[in-house]
Amino acid sequence: MGNSNNFEIEPLNRTQILVVMGVTAILLLGVSKIWQKIGSVELLPLVFDTNALVWGLGLAAGITVASSIIYRLWPAYRESANIYLNMVIRPLLWPDLIWLGLLPGLSEELLFRGVMLPALGLNLTAVIISSLLFGILHLSGAGQWPYVVWATVVGFALGYVALITGNLLIPISAHIITNLVSSCLWKFSHADSNGNGSNE
Repeated sequence: MGNSNNFEIEPLNRTQILVVMGVTAILLLGVSKIWQKIGSVELLPLVFDTNALVWGLGLAAGITVASSIIYRLWPAYRESANIYLNMVIRPLLWPDLIWLGLLPGLSEELLFRGVMLPALGLNLTAVIISSLLFGILHLSGAGQWPYVVWATVVGFALGYVALITGNLLIPISAHIITNLVSSCLWKFSHADSNGNGSNE
């Protein structure tokens, strides 16, 4: 029983992490396009304007601050997040974090907010369902439920903002910025134990 929560995915090296990110992004983009075509789903609009940028920056800041507070106050989440981030971020070099921001930010938002929300009715129920599935996507081990819970909450925030604004650019930009800032902060704070992060 003591080992029931210790099952985790084996650590990956830098090359494997980058390949997994790339393949996952391609798969999510593929699912999005297939669903959009088969279901005749109209993609949530991408509107490029200053207002969207302000929304994106504000949402990213809110998520990052909230995550930092929860990280400090909820030990189970802190442990879960450290396991997940240590697995994903530790092997990467600093320039690799750009891909960690762009690839999930683009592919996940296209699927979960851009296609899934309109396909499920573009309402609060659609936001809830897409958020739950978004959270499950971040499950990396049997004991990672706190990280999944937080990912679900973040997914709800991204989805709700997409719903009320009707602009896919906002969750995309917020997701990319949040990933970049959070990963940089985590890598910097764990610099002493990261080594050079160049495990190939």
